[in-house]
Amino acid sequence: MAITITGGVNISGGVILDPPAGGGGYSFQGSNYGYTSGGQTPSPTNTIDKFSFTSDGNATDVGDLSENKNGVAGQSSSTSGYASGGYNTDYVTAIDKFPFASDGNASDVGDITDGRWYGCGQSSSTSGYTSGGAFPQKDIIDKFPFASDGNATDVGDLTIARYVLGGHSSSVSGYASGGNASISPEIRNTIDKFPFASDANATDVGDLTEARYAPAGQSSTASGYTSGGDTTSYSDRIDKFSFSSDGNATDVGDLTIARRHQAGQSSTASGYNSGGNEGSKLNTIDKFPFASDANATDVGDLSVTRDYVAGQQY
Repeated sequence: MAITITGGVNISGGVILDPPAGGGGYSFQGSNYGYTSGGQTPSPTNTIDKFSFTSDGNATDVGDLSENKNGVAGQSSSTSGYASGGYNTDYVTAIDKFPFASDGNASDVGDITDGRWYGCGQSSSTSGYTSGGAFPQKDIIDKFPFASDGNATDVGDLTIARYVLGGHSSSVSGYASGGNASISPEIRNTIDKFPFASDANATDVGDLTEARYAPAGQSSTASGYTSGGDTTSYSDRIDKFSFSSDGNATDVGDLTIARRHQAGQSSTASGYNSGGNEGSKLNTIDKFPFASDANATDVGDLSVTRDYVAGQQY
């Protein structure tokens, strides 16, 4: 018999299948602010923007990455935001870290194992992950610690080498959705999943409703969301897939603007989608609810119009 306890814990035969987010009080979702870092303005930028989760409004510029770069992957610990990899005049290995407690610049605290552009980020309670990327397309899953500054290690592979994909985090697993592969079909609908508890390869656990690259990823405590992207034309679709059981995504709403190369952020109540490109670069911050399936609304603007950005949350 399976017993479900309030908070999303499912126990079957004495095994906890889905503990509360992160354990020990950690939650991937933020309660305070979303951040949008790096990007292309049209040249690479180091801007770190911050916007409120408690009230709708515009973002403010609160700091700089260690260098100008686009196509970075975003991660979040309980105290700091991270931006890993990217591109400037060459592919970047740096892992940047900036504080949540006070506004300030990022510092370079380590390196991923291979310089690459447009991987996606995932976060457990103890570690940041950078998965996929290019060029050429990579299947690498890198992991770096939050407790101490240091380099990443290669801990597994995605099922398909690809880049420009969405990243998601449950309490126990990282997910990577969509992307562009080097083999046919290039544009993918794949949802990959890999465990946080042990270093291991990802498995293919479902499909998006449409194959697309350059989406944003968001995460509630129960579900992953893949929003926007490019199917060969810009997409406004918000897909949702379950964390508690493997399976395909469903279409649950639309962004206010069809776009690609935007950042995703996750509060405890809502998913956010910031920046991006619809043929021209955007500063739009969209917000959609986790509690019910619905379209996004435009709730503010970034301080700088840009695409190829990363998202973090606190």
